[in-house]
Amino acid sequence: MAKEFQVTYDCADPGAQATFWAQALGYRLPPPPEEPNLRAAITDPDGKGPRIYFQKVPEGKTVKNRLHLDVRAAPGLTGDERMTVLEDECTRLEKLGAKRLYRLDADGVDEGMIAMADPEGNEFCLD
Repeated sequence: MAKEFQVTYDCADPGAQATFWAQALGYRLPPPPEEPNLRAAITDPDGKGPRIYFQKVPEGKTVKNRLHLDVRAAPGLTGDERMTVLEDECTRLEKLGAKRLYRLDADGVDEGMIAMADPEGNEFCLD
């Protein structure tokens, strides 16, 4: 039987990270906890995706993540249509505080993606 799981992020500003990721993923941001900005969580309004939990830690990010999210912005699309959708989503996320890192075009194996970083520098991919 499959287990439920949540994705946990260590971060400096749980409230800001939760707000960014809720907007990026279309997740629900519940009311803040009684101890503001020590922790925050977001949930999929349809109950299909995992809960994402943000916890405050004293140290900052220093190296590349070993685990990252792939935000499926263009599933099933290929070629120019795919990359146009990814570029549009990249622009939307940049306005929310994300940073574009690089773009990889289709190469015969992969269909193309854009690597980004969230407001605290955690890498993620638009694919």
